Amino acid sequence: MIQVKLFDQEHEKDLEKVMNRFLERLDEKKLLDIKYNIAALPEDDESPEQIYCFSAMVIYRK
Repeated sequence: MIQVKLFDQEHEKDLEKVMNRFLERLDEKKLLDIKYNIAALPEDDESPEQIYCFSAMVIYRK
C-alpha cells in the first residue's frame, strides 16, 4: 500500500529536522519520492513582512 506523510514548518531547518527523524525510521527500499514546496505570503496588507511556509510530502510503501 502506498502512503504519504506531510510536513509543514515555518523554518527550513525545522522542516529538515522533522523529516530526517521520520526518514531515519523508514526503510530506504520503501521510499518512493519526496516533493518539496516553499510558499511566501504577505503577513497582512499593511506589513512588508512575509510569512514563509516550507512543506514536503514523502511518498512511501507501507
